[in-house]
Amino acid sequence: MEDAVLGRAARLWALLDEMAENQPQAYRRLLREQRAQAERFCARPEPRLCVRTLPAAGERHPGLCPARGAACAPLFVNVCGWRRVPGPAELRASIPVVAGPLEEATGGGDSYSVIDIAYNPDVLQMREENPEAMEHLIHLTLKFVEEQHNLILSHSYKIESFKLKGSPERMWQRLKGGQLPPPHLGQNTEKELTLDQLLHSIEAEDRSDAPVLLKEESITQSEVQLIEEISSTEVPEELSTPAYKMTTVRDANNKPVRIELKVELPKVSSVSECDLRISKDDVIIDVPEKYKLQLDLPELVDEEMTTAVFNKEKGVLFITAPVAKPGQ
Repeated sequence: MEDAVLGRAARLWALLDEMAENQPQAYRRLLREQRAQAERFCARPEPRLCVRTLPAAGERHPGLCPARGAACAPLFVNVCGWRRVPGPAELRASIPVVAGPLEEATGGGDSYSVIDIAYNPDVLQMREENPEAMEHLIHLTLKFVEEQHNLILSHSYKIESFKLKGSPERMWQRLKGGQLPPPHLGQNTEKELTLDQLLHSIEAEDRSDAPVLLKEESITQSEVQLIEEISSTEVPEELSTPAYKMTTVRDANNKPVRIELKVELPKVSSVSECDLRISKDDVIIDVPEKYKLQLDLPELVDEEMTTAVFNKEKGVLFITAPVAKPGQ
């Protein structure tokens, strides 16, 4: 199994290397597109609404009702949109969800509990336009919380005027605790693997990690909804800054002609590991879990005519960027 995965990965790297050498403009375009997609995917969750509820009458829970005779603390459910969470594969398919831990907190002298629930933003947007569908999703969310934490909650709830209970940073820390299973490549052979298939195979095809499915009777007879729990992905943070040398080449009249950049990447074995983005005034090199470099260019350049060559033996990336003509 492991050998098969390594074999598919090797074919993928070889395809990207070939593309970088033979179709450099298409390769740069691919990197820019993937970079934009990665930025959307790695964006932090955005609060959309906060639901306040209580344990059902007569029910007790150590966190929500700590002492007999004492008033039960409210539970706040922060519902947020997160691009990291995939949308359902089909209209009536299960709805993936990422859930943070149930956490006790205090504020203003009062005790309460809070939990964060994240859906794909499109899931929420579709239901924000349909109050009945949103109500159904809230009921499913509360049912999911009950199942996960052995609670019985009141059937009544209140949507608060604020969108988030607590701070965005704390919500982010709670949600990013787990890790998504790695994406799986398709079964295509090297000859069958076209660029379009490559882009789709990089996406997560199998996101199930012993998923928990929650089913509740739908509000409308024509619709049955499922919630599927997945875990979140931790994004690596601290990356090394590689050694580099940037030179401005000038003509006989001391006019800048091109920018030459040499970047040492000794831990990189293939150009396919490098995410290179070049604009008119800066360059960004990102090698996941290894390097990160962002430089302002001394002159405006023609990014469409920029070339990049990676020397595998030396582990050095050479970038040549022609200086843009006036008015370009």
